[in-house]
Amino acid sequence: MSHLVSVNELADLMRDGAVRVIDVRWRLSVPGGSVQPEGVQEYLRGHIPGAVFVDLESELTRHGRPDEGRHPLPSTSQVQDATRRWGVNDGDVVVAYDDAGGLPAARAWWLLRQGGVDVRVLDGGWQAWKDAGGDTETGDVTPEPGTATLADVSRDSLTIDEAAEVPASGVLLDVRAPERFRGETEPLDPIAGHIPGAVNLPTGRHVASDGTLLDLKTLKKNFADAGIGDGTPVAAYCGSGITAAHTALVLAEAGIDAKIFHGSWSQWSNTPGRPVATGE
Repeated sequence: MSHLVSVNELADLMRDGAVRVIDVRWRLSVPGGSVQPEGVQEYLRGHIPGAVFVDLESELTRHGRPDEGRHPLPSTSQVQDATRRWGVNDGDVVVAYDDAGGLPAARAWWLLRQGGVDVRVLDGGWQAWKDAGGDTETGDVTPEPGTATLADVSRDSLTIDEAAEVPASGVLLDVRAPERFRGETEPLDPIAGHIPGAVNLPTGRHVASDGTLLDLKTLKKNFADAGIGDGTPVAAYCGSGITAAHTALVLAEAGIDAKIFHGSWSQWSNTPGRPVATGE
């Protein structure tokens, strides 16, 4: 089963009343320092009918210490409370979308999937929906609270010590931009470089110019070129755990199970004593 839905597939689900749509539009920063969650302004101006806005910063992550990373993994109870706010009940299908190539939506996909929810990501996101002439609406949506019960959302997430051990027996993917991996620049974290033994495969290489995923043959070649084959243990990390979820989504679409080091480089670089590699 695919972890994605097309615009037409989502429209069919909506006609059948068999889906809860969540809008996970999000920006890392907003010029001018808006006090509202990043993405909510765009949501209020227009969204897929019935979609509930998801605040990534308060519902899909939590505030923590610097040595926990910039977007620490939230607790199961936190995600469950959010899921119920979105109106999700046990057995519901959830479809997440964004306007950033699926990266924020993949964070929701990862957490809900770990929690046992039947969740998909809209391939191409908000732009694909608009390009197809899909109906839209403005304003906020406040559904009746749901009753969904989630399993442990952290079960396939690695600790910092576990992540350090991955290269010894598998592939640890660093999915950031190549210049950050090489240590040539670091715009957000205190130290530039990467985890020793990691392999660089930017998640952007899996996405077409229209925001949809590339064909399965290309995706599998990307992973094979990174040393990932059938049965290879693989884990992904990025800057703060958001983009790594997208790579996990792409891996799942290619039939490859993966784990995520959610603390990612922001945790590694803020933890004294951790070795740092630079270059290729």
